[in-house]
Amino acid sequence: MALAPFDDVITIDHLTTDPYPIYKRLRAEAPVLRVKSVGRTLLTKAADTRAVKDNPELFSSNDPGTPMERAFGAHTLMRKDGEEHMRERMAMAPTFSPKNLKTLWGPAYEEAAKAYLDRLPRGEIVDLFPALSGPLAARILAIILGIPDSTDEEMQFWSQALIDGAGNFGWADEPFERVDRANKAMNAKIASHVPRLKADPDQSALSVMINADDPIPMSQIVANIKIAIGGGINEPRDALLTILYGLLTNPDQLEELKRTGNWGSAFEEGVRWVAPIQASSRLVTEDTEIRGFEIPKGDVVMTIQASANHDEELFDEPEKFNAFRKPNPHQSFGSGPHHCMGTHLARMMLGKIMLPLIFERFPNMELIDPDSVVWRGFGFRGPLNLPVRLN
Repeated sequence: MALAPFDDVITIDHLTTDPYPIYKRLRAEAPVLRVKSVGRTLLTKAADTRAVKDNPELFSSNDPGTPMERAFGAHTLMRKDGEEHMRERMAMAPTFSPKNLKTLWGPAYEEAAKAYLDRLPRGEIVDLFPALSGPLAARILAIILGIPDSTDEEMQFWSQALIDGAGNFGWADEPFERVDRANKAMNAKIASHVPRLKADPDQSALSVMINADDPIPMSQIVANIKIAIGGGINEPRDALLTILYGLLTNPDQLEELKRTGNWGSAFEEGVRWVAPIQASSRLVTEDTEIRGFEIPKGDVVMTIQASANHDEELFDEPEKFNAFRKPNPHQSFGSGPHHCMGTHLARMMLGKIMLPLIFERFPNMELIDPDSVVWRGFGFRGPLNLPVRLN
C-alpha cells in the first residue's frame, strides 16, 4: 500500500487567503494529500472527516506538533481523549444547560444585543465587525464565563491572541509573544474573580468549576476558561458577519426569511458556507488506511471541515449561500466526543435572537460594495470587515 500523494506547492498563505478552490480540486483529484507547508495529511471529503472525528481511539486529539499547548500555556481538553477529556468537559457543562440558556444567557444576550444595536447610527456606513459582532460576542462571553468586568477590548485581544498562537503552524515569534502577554492578563483576571465566586456562587463557568464537589485542578479550570475565550468570540462573531453577508448579497432570500421567520435555517447555512473553524488535527495511533492509502502510526491528519461542508456528494451548488438548504448535514460544530459545547448557545444567540432583531431594527440594511469585504483564515475563517448602511 502506498503513502498518500505529497504536495510541496500549496502554501499556508494560499489556504489563508483563498482555500475553497484548492479544496474543490483536492476533493476531485487528491482527497487524501500530504501537504508539506502544513506538515499534515489533509482530508477534504465529508465521509473521511466525520469518520476520523467519530473514532478517537484511532485518531487522537493529542497532536503533539500543534502550537496549541505553547499558545495556551497548558495541555487543554481540546488535545485530550477519553475519560480525561470528558472530566474536564463535564466540569464546565452545567453552565450550558438548557435551563441556563433559557433563563440566564438568552435574556442576558438579548439585553446586550439591544444595547449594542442602540449605539449604531442610522443612515451611516458602519463596519459591523468592530461596531457590533466582535464586541457583542465578547460581552456575552465575559458574563457567561464569570469575568464580567473584562472589557470588550480585552476579551477580543485575548481571543485573537489565543487563536493566532494556536494557529501559528509556522512557529513565528510575534504570535507567541502576543499570546504570552494575553495569558499573563487572563491569569490575573481569572484569579481576581475566584474569591468573589466562592463567596457568592452563580451559574457562570468559572463559578461552576471552582465550586464543584470534586473540582478539576485549578490549572485546568484556567485552561478551560481560555479555551472558551479562544473559541467563544470568533465563532459567533464570524458566523454573524458571514450570515449577514450571505443574506445581503441574496436579497430574495432575505425577504423570504423576513416573511417566514425561519432564521435558524439561515444560521445553519452561514456556518456551513464558511465554517468558522475550518480545520482540526488528529494524531494517528495505529497504522491504518484511508481511501487505499497507507496512513502510518504517528502521522497527523487534518480534517478540513471547510471542505467537507462543500462536498458535492452531500450538497448541491455548495459554493452558493442558500438559506433554505435542506438537508444541511454540515460539520461546523464537529462530531464525536469533541462536538462543540457552545452549539446550542450559538444557535440561540444568532438564529433566535440577533438575526430577527437586527432586521427588525434595520429592515433596509444594505451592504456597501461586497467586493470590499476581506475574508481570511486557514484554521479559523471569517470576514475581517462588513461595511453596511443601516436603514
